[in-house]
Amino acid sequence: MRNRYLDLLRFLAIVRVVVYHVTGWATLTLVFPAMAVMFALAGSLMAASLQRWGPGAVVRRLRRLLPSLWVLAAVFVPAMLLTGLPLSPKVLLWLFPIADPPANGWGAIALSVIWYLRDYLWFVLASPVALWLFRRAPVPTLIAPYALLAAAELGLLPALPVALHQFGLYFGAWLLGFAHQAGMLRRLTNRVLVPVALALAAAGAGWIFTHPGPRGYDLNDNPLGNALWSAAFVLVLLGRGPASAPWVDRSVAFGRVVTVFNRRALTVYLWHMPFVAALTPLVDVVGWSHQDPLGLAIRVALVFALVAAVTALFGWVEDVAARRPPELIPGGSRPCPATAPAVAARAADGPHAGQPVGAETAGGPGAAHPAAAGRAAGQPVVAGGAGGPASGRAAVPAPRAAREPETVEISAG
Repeated sequence: MRNRYLDLLRFLAIVRVVVYHVTGWATLTLVFPAMAVMFALAGSLMAASLQRWGPGAVVRRLRRLLPSLWVLAAVFVPAMLLTGLPLSPKVLLWLFPIADPPANGWGAIALSVIWYLRDYLWFVLASPVALWLFRRAPVPTLIAPYALLAAAELGLLPALPVALHQFGLYFGAWLLGFAHQAGMLRRLTNRVLVPVALALAAAGAGWIFTHPGPRGYDLNDNPLGNALWSAAFVLVLLGRGPASAPWVDRSVAFGRVVTVFNRRALTVYLWHMPFVAALTPLVDVVGWSHQDPLGLAIRVALVFALVAAVTALFGWVEDVAARRPPELIPGGSRPCPATAPAVAARAADGPHAGQPVGAETAGGPGAAHPAAAGRAAGQPVVAGGAGGPASGRAAVPAPRAAREPETVEISAG
């Protein structure tokens, strides 16, 4: 079953990223360090995938990550080539951005968020080895990225490559996701977790306020302060957050919005920045400066409206990449678990008769149904449900259960 608390964190992180890019408010990075939160959530899901699928989880994750990027590239790369981007073999990096793909002047701004996919790819490729190390020496493995970043920021490693610098900045959050998936953060007592979180927050805040960047106290200008401050947040959010948040779905509308943002996280992330860049000239045209609350609110609303439109056009690509049935707006009502006669009828009709019971998530509502559980185990489905053979009804053989799609959502940022 999906963890709605993690879904809620991802939703809040995505919204915070979009609002920050529109407003430029540095305070937002301190109030909620969204990028580290998203990397931590992605690390937790990656650890779960590796535990389930082994090294094959890397291929599965790349399969879910790249198609949405290819759609974006199919629109913007030709436009950049027509406006001055030289055609070179480096353009192929838009297919697999293991390094920064090339862009021209306007494209570099509109597509600046590609760095997240670059780092995400690095972290995914490194995860099998990192998880192996983490299981054998969790504390040293967790500390290593932060020590690497501190050495670079203190001038001990002045020529540190970009890749290693980014591992120092955000791979620590990814590894905290490993710790969350393993249950380590929840097992920490308050005597340990609270002092560690406070020490990290104090060290991060001290470094941030003594080393302000060009935009003031913006975490994006302060790698070491960012890493330490964000680590404290992740420890608390994942170590002391609720096990789940079923209240998210008490409001049908809010629950649907959270689901949509989670199912379309990558699309929202990739496409919001081009719209932010396109609307920026409105500041000069109509005077919507960063000091004008009404103008900022209108710009935020316009960006979300444009993102909603492009998500309706291209968001289904994420469904196809995840091997889910494509949906225009995710999270719609699905058939309830079938009663026993309906299960028997569907078993006779075969899987093409409709949506398989429990096909959305492992352990979801359908999987809790006795008939679904029996089918997943390869056992006959009993017409009559709880009565079973003792009720005197015949057992109806069921077809092999359809493979359930992996319940992995990319964290976007």
